[in-house]
Amino acid sequence: MNIKPGIRDFLWMAAGAVVFSAIALIVVHFQTGQSPSDQLAFKARRVDLASGMRMSLASASEAEKSAVLAITDQDSQIYADQARTATADVEQKRRELEVLLTQGGTQREKDLLAQFFPMFSDLQRIDKDLLDLAVRNTNLKASSLAFGPAADALKEMDAPLLRLVTKSASSPDARNVALLAYGTQIAALQIQTLLAPHIAEESDAKMDAMEALMTKQDQLVHKDLEDLAALPDLHGDPDLAAAVAGYAKFSEIRGRILALSRENTNVRSLAISLGQKRKMLFLCQDALSALQQSILEEPIAGVDYGYPPAPRQLGTEESGKGK
Repeated sequence: MNIKPGIRDFLWMAAGAVVFSAIALIVVHFQTGQSPSDQLAFKARRVDLASGMRMSLASASEAEKSAVLAITDQDSQIYADQARTATADVEQKRRELEVLLTQGGTQREKDLLAQFFPMFSDLQRIDKDLLDLAVRNTNLKASSLAFGPAADALKEMDAPLLRLVTKSASSPDARNVALLAYGTQIAALQIQTLLAPHIAEESDAKMDAMEALMTKQDQLVHKDLEDLAALPDLHGDPDLAAAVAGYAKFSEIRGRILALSRENTNVRSLAISLGQKRKMLFLCQDALSALQQSILEEPIAGVDYGYPPAPRQLGTEESGKGK
């Protein structure tokens, strides 16, 4: 015999469902210790920290590139300090987020933050090396010497050599004087033209090759000047002495240029910025983006965030109503 439930039974069943739902909500509330509004606020704090970390990383990267490209030590130092401050802000926010995730984050969020940490540590190491190089500006200083004092020193050599040629025009040694004077100028000019590519060069081997060429030309300069001094008419000549002094000054400045160029701080910092730093920055940003998205997708009981129905679903419902 089948016993059909009556109205009273349905009422009891409905009442039981309501009580069960209420108990479930109470259990959820006491398990989390937060109301839906509290959970939303807690989520917002975590999202803000993840977003702030991404923004600070971008700010640090922008300041770092400015430090690399700045043309003065002062500007490079200012931008480097800004980059370090922004990076420190990332670390501070990371620690705050770590505490919050310990209090109430999902395991996936904790894992994503844990994955971010070693990448960020590598980024900090790269930044330290990069910024320490950028603020020294040795390539810029070498260029400044090459196109300033070094070029001026060669002029101090060229002018007296031209005077030697002019005043020796009627002497029996005129041809020798001209050949030796012009030979000196050509060899010195060859050295000067190698300075700029040496400053811009990244490879030690190529710098070695350029310095070897400079040494050969330097030997030619000294030989020509010595041959000029050996001519009887030029013994003790003040113009020849001035030319020798001018080239000696150029040689001293050239040594300083090559030493600065060898440090290569601008070239090396730019290479790191465009290579290692760029790759690691992308990895850090991707990790933070995934973490931020994971926090946003974290469900909260009774909250649907006001998402509208998908267009396809809405169209299906309306077509069903028409039938």
